[in-house]
Amino acid sequence: MRKSLLLFSYLSGFGLLAQSTEWTITTKDINSDNYFGVTVANGITGLVSSSEPFKAKDVVLNGAFDTYGRGRVSNILQVFNTANVEFTNPKFTEEDKNAYKEIFSNPTTHTQSINYRYGEFTSTVVYDAMEISYTLRALRHLPFTNMVQVKVKAKRNVELAPASVTTAPQILRDIHNYFTTVDVPGREQIPLMTSTGKSPTGKLDVASSVALIIKGEDHPYLIHEERNYNDHQLKFVRELKKGEELEFVVFGSVVTSEHFADPRNEAERLTLYAFLEGIDRNIQRHRKSWDDLWSTGDIEITGDKKLTRDIRFALYHLYSFARKNTSYSMSPMGLSGLGYNGHVFWDTELWMYPPLLMLQPDIARSLLEYRYERLEQAKQNAFSHGYDGAMFPWESDQDGQEATPIWALTGPFEHHITGDVAWACWKYYQVTRDKEWLASRGYPIMKEVADFWVSRTEDNVDGTLSIRNVVGADEYAEGVDDNAFTNGVAKVALRYAIEAANELGFAPPAAWGETESKIRILTFENGVTQEYEGYAGETIKQADVNLLSYPLDLIRDDEAIKRDINYYEPKYDVGGPAMGFAILSILNNWTGNQEKAMKYFKQGYQPNLVPPFGVISEMAGGSNPYFATGAGGMLQNIIAGFGGIEITERGIERTQETKLPKGWKSLIIRGLGTEEQVLEIKE
Repeated sequence: MRKSLLLFSYLSGFGLLAQSTEWTITTKDINSDNYFGVTVANGITGLVSSSEPFKAKDVVLNGAFDTYGRGRVSNILQVFNTANVEFTNPKFTEEDKNAYKEIFSNPTTHTQSINYRYGEFTSTVVYDAMEISYTLRALRHLPFTNMVQVKVKAKRNVELAPASVTTAPQILRDIHNYFTTVDVPGREQIPLMTSTGKSPTGKLDVASSVALIIKGEDHPYLIHEERNYNDHQLKFVRELKKGEELEFVVFGSVVTSEHFADPRNEAERLTLYAFLEGIDRNIQRHRKSWDDLWSTGDIEITGDKKLTRDIRFALYHLYSFARKNTSYSMSPMGLSGLGYNGHVFWDTELWMYPPLLMLQPDIARSLLEYRYERLEQAKQNAFSHGYDGAMFPWESDQDGQEATPIWALTGPFEHHITGDVAWACWKYYQVTRDKEWLASRGYPIMKEVADFWVSRTEDNVDGTLSIRNVVGADEYAEGVDDNAFTNGVAKVALRYAIEAANELGFAPPAAWGETESKIRILTFENGVTQEYEGYAGETIKQADVNLLSYPLDLIRDDEAIKRDINYYEPKYDVGGPAMGFAILSILNNWTGNQEKAMKYFKQGYQPNLVPPFGVISEMAGGSNPYFATGAGGMLQNIIAGFGGIEITERGIERTQETKLPKGWKSLIIRGLGTEEQVLEIKE
């Protein structure tokens, strides 16, 4: 039974938190054979840590795609890596080289940490001769620029030749490397190391630029060396006496012609800007940007510090993979590398979007802007398949075209994503009540989606309507008729389109309401919802029928919810993707079975944590992190399951009187909605 409990706000708000070990995950267990890097990202640039000291493994840019690799489809681009630092030999004899190599061959300790409060990855290596720390930031205030900060402390007299190294991935072609000095009137000469290249088909121009600051030195002598077309460096030589310290910073900017008409000049401009802003100011602005995010969207469980850390680590990744004021969306793997080719699936709207909508509505708006700007492509997709309106692709790239490899039937047949997009649009309006947005963005999408579903249905002899030959949300169900979730989200999309039209003063077409009322949801004789026509208890990949209760709000009677979860719980593939178990947890919480709720909450992410930082993989024991979809499911579990909070026609409200698990003193959710409300539930 639904109970409406209004939220309340604290006048004191949420003060800025000091950096502490509470926000840091540190490890010395760095095994290159079993290492899954952690990502620092700012919604545009993503850099993944490496087990090798002073390096980044992968660098990608949101929105930059080209056709290459497996599947003959678009892939997110690996771009120039400007985050690598090397310490090369300043002398030339073989004896010197061997001695220098020996210094770095046997580190005493190697420690890595991620401060997820501020998106700062640090690698610290202690050698006999020195201690070196390397801190990497994808600057939150400068979306195309990263910052590498290196500190060296000599334990004995030593001569060093540190180098900032720019490397090109093998996929880029026509690479050119440059070294120039920019005269800034009245200031200084700024050396820039720049690279340009083209994406695999030549579709995009790619450029990077680097500038190096040695702290305390105005005009250092820098040496540029081009080792090959794919690798050049900017280095300097220093002698350090025992106890002396050296600090230098590398600013690197990477852009493409997707983002700017003139990538080389823009990369150099952005690097010059970061350079002239200076070290301290960039760190301050970076941290202030992160402070602003946490101050308007945070979750804390008092009484369980470890769980609070897990929750905030999940939030950190969602905040890292998207940003406001863009038209870019999120892949299931975010900006953590090349997973799922960087494509956008239903994972965005159904799994990652809801917690962002509740805690960061401005970021959520960017995800919807991505869909709006690609609406014409969705209309073309519907036309190509013989339907009206708009049919959003199962895998969407930067152009919004279908980018699913042809061997996957999800591309032509997993149509529920079109309803998912419309559902997300109405939820945004319910949270923000932004009628101007609804008129200019939301309704144009929802109208085309409604027209699609009208054309997608087929008549039955009993007067009902069917949606035939689809892949369900349970993707083990291919080529089935009347899939429960597909039919359910179609009904919801039509219903919400009618509400949106009425809200704007339009007369909705009669066909929308007629279609919505006639689309059938099948049941067994005992009242259990049938996943699809002919379903007979087969193993399911992930949540399908249970999604009709949450988040679709179609089945809300407690006894009906219990019937469905009791029937489908044993059918879930225990090796399936993480997010499905979050739905089981939420619904068990709502129907009073807290023991099962906790069981499925843990099962939804804990078996999927991989070393050394505990980033989330898609499957238990998987090797494709970071699975932002799973993080979204886990966060929805906290907010909706244990918090009892939903988005309804009244906005964000607590609809369920849930109880906190044993050991939780309180659940505090800060920054809900546009009014940044605070909810505290106590034991």
